[in-house]
Amino acid sequence: MRRAALLPLVLLLLTGAAFRDDKLLELDVAVRDAIAEKRIPGGVLLIERDGERLLRAYGNRAIEPSVERMTADTIFDAASITKVVATAPSIWLLIERGKLTLDQPVRSVLPEFTDDAVTLRHLLTHTSGLKPGLDRGDWNGYAEGIRRALAEKPQNRPGIVFRYSDVNYILLGEIVRRVAGEPLDLFARKNIFAPLAMHDTSFRPMRSKRIAPTENWSDGLLARRRAESPSLQMVHDPTARRMGGVAGHAGLFTTASDLAKFARAVMGGNFFPRAMTEVVSPKDVAVQRAGGFDIDSNYSRPRGELFPHGSFGHTGWTGGFLWIDPWSRTFYVFLSNRVHPDGKGSVVALQWTIGTLVAESLEGVTFVPPARRVGYVLGGADAHNGIDVLHASGYAALQGMRVGLITNQTGIDRSGNPTVDLLRSAPGVTLTAIFTPEHGLRGTADEKVGDEEYRGIPVYSLYGERRKPSPEQLANVDVLVFDIQDIGTRFYTYISTMGLAMEAAAETKKKFIVLDRVNPIGGAVVEGPLLEGRTDFVGWHPLPIRHGKTVGELAQLFRDERPIDVDLTVIPVKGWNREHWQDEAGLPWVNTSPNMRSLRAAALYPGIGLLERAISVGRGTATPFEILGAPYIDGAALIREVGRLPGVSLTPVRFTPTASTHKGEECGGVRIAITDRRALRSVTVGLKIAAALVKLYGEKFPVEEMQPLLRTSVPIQELLQPRP
Repeated sequence: MRRAALLPLVLLLLTGAAFRDDKLLELDVAVRDAIAEKRIPGGVLLIERDGERLLRAYGNRAIEPSVERMTADTIFDAASITKVVATAPSIWLLIERGKLTLDQPVRSVLPEFTDDAVTLRHLLTHTSGLKPGLDRGDWNGYAEGIRRALAEKPQNRPGIVFRYSDVNYILLGEIVRRVAGEPLDLFARKNIFAPLAMHDTSFRPMRSKRIAPTENWSDGLLARRRAESPSLQMVHDPTARRMGGVAGHAGLFTTASDLAKFARAVMGGNFFPRAMTEVVSPKDVAVQRAGGFDIDSNYSRPRGELFPHGSFGHTGWTGGFLWIDPWSRTFYVFLSNRVHPDGKGSVVALQWTIGTLVAESLEGVTFVPPARRVGYVLGGADAHNGIDVLHASGYAALQGMRVGLITNQTGIDRSGNPTVDLLRSAPGVTLTAIFTPEHGLRGTADEKVGDEEYRGIPVYSLYGERRKPSPEQLANVDVLVFDIQDIGTRFYTYISTMGLAMEAAAETKKKFIVLDRVNPIGGAVVEGPLLEGRTDFVGWHPLPIRHGKTVGELAQLFRDERPIDVDLTVIPVKGWNREHWQDEAGLPWVNTSPNMRSLRAAALYPGIGLLERAISVGRGTATPFEILGAPYIDGAALIREVGRLPGVSLTPVRFTPTASTHKGEECGGVRIAITDRRALRSVTVGLKIAAALVKLYGEKFPVEEMQPLLRTSVPIQELLQPRP
């Protein structure tokens, strides 16, 4: 229940022309809703633009063992915000002073480190290939933590893929200690916190009622630490706690006002080197990072829908985030203790919401939504696609093999790294060929695609002169690996490419491995008639229109039912609930083809796609498959005739498509909005709209054009009859 009328506990606002009041009210509602839904106990929000500042405290600082109201000066465990407020700035100050260089090998400072190729740039941008964190285990002490970090080996060749890793910043913290001759906490206090008057920012602070509690831990290490230092606040991060509370990846405590002082210094451009906020990721890495700050990874949710690519920031596990946009001269901080009391809270969706609303609140500023290769992860689940499972295994299924990879822009891991880059940098794996489906390697072509090359590896098109790999192309391949995101619809051609490639593997006695991916619109619903009669590229196997399967399940079905005598292995998805859509599963969305630009479009496609040869379904507009129409359609009349539809609402619209059916003609029609995912039956929606068009417009609506995709012996008119 929304509580817009309730005021925040603390309100310090210097309002002028800087902010829109209606959007500030929406911010209040969003935070208070998160509190009401028990995603956070409370929080502190600070927004500043051109010196005009908003500071608000919401909810409670503590709810166990007793309730304490949140105050604007609450001190929070900053978790990974430590990386950009203490560790990375310390490294950059040492670089500026000539003590370090960006491309200096780590081994030149830490000779015990095991890899010659890893540089400071790799550590700062999370492109070292090191694993995400140290094993918890039964160990204790700063020296032991550093020993373990120094013993780590890259899981991918450095400078190829982005993998967020605490190990990178644990090593950077130790580099500061060795080069500066003093621990990270002391160096940061003397060179950053004291000069910027960040008086409430420190590692290992004295215990205080102003410090927001985190998770109620009961482990022996915490008890031992408290016994050793009863007057000091214990950090939430288990690794930082094992290391005594001072580590390069976590351990800092701070307030929203202190982070504002830091953000002002960063925006001023004089205190820190400017390179700290610029893209410094190696050129081969698809995911971009600055020298510490996030810019465009799947962790950059706090920038919301509108802040541009040049903005930057960081998040923290305990529930905080900081984002800075130099273009609009704006920054915002949100700190919370979402892990209190039981570790089950979440700010994932709130990050995106706050970023979007802050951008919308800026009076007189118009943003153009930035183009993004990878969509944000908003779900709270923790599903893993086959590529993530393969990586976690150390690429065991491919060791010692020459690999032919069938992929495109949708083949990415949870962090947004292309599978092609993961495999070409994986130890023990040799990527010898790449094969691409319709729309090509980048997913942008809308015609036949030719062969090309990617970083010295041949790329063979399977949507040009041929539709399946030739024996000659497979001569230097031991195993074909398929990693492409399907969208759950029978006539989407990527699954046809998979089936044909399975036949080619069978004919040449090659292994075939499918890196499974979740069905992005869920696997719990199956709709539409089963394909009958002849099969072809847009109807390769007898399936219902919305088939509800993953690509791995389809591969097994193809093998068994066609049948195909192929040596098939499926690396299955893990942690997926079939009820979950892709974003609910915590996985990023990538536009799967030029006109499949959102998860909404993918969900509507099984039904609306049926109509695309008969009327415009929005190809040549900004929202394909979310609108439909024709020059003769009256949108309001169509809505009245259709009546209520499951899971969607319709509104009249007029538009002029620049491509496909009715190109260049002004069309009347409807816009389709999904109102209930669970109730949505997109095939039913498409058929009911078709039935209404037949009734309203007779021969003007060429209903027979639906048959190439319907592929059923049931007469179309019978399918179009309203069902009880």
